[in-house]
Amino acid sequence: MQEVTVKTFNRILTDSDDFLRQMQENIAKAITTADTMSPDGIQARLDELQKELIRKANSKQDHDAIADEIFRLREQKSQAEADTRSREEPRKRIDELQDFIGSQETDITEFDDSLARKLNGQINVFADHFPIGFKSGVTIDIEA
Repeated sequence: MQEVTVKTFNRILTDSDDFLRQMQENIAKAITTADTMSPDGIQARLDELQKELIRKANSKQDHDAIADEIFRLREQKSQAEADTRSREEPRKRIDELQDFIGSQETDITEFDDSLARKLNGQINVFADHFPIGFKSGVTIDIEA
């Protein structure tokens, strides 16, 4: 396993342009799949609705629909904030991996346990190959 991990890191260093391109595509996918409004956009809409709610309440108009939308938007904002936090961790991992690739000048010659724990997510073992999944979402296949 240690030898496979060293080979994987060296393949990343050798093919760093392709690897970095794949990571950027993963980032783009993560961002485009987030179909919720941003927390700031939701807050701006909440501010508008709260002003409208006060205006309607002062003029004794029906304001139930506005109140319902405010409650719905508060829940949506909470979910959007949670989604943003959940995207930050993979982004940090990708940044760490990019920093590692950029700082390496030579091939790795020996196994580094702390580096492996920091970057590797999962190693599968098959008779003829080892798919290595990184915490950044990228997978590299090493032939046995």
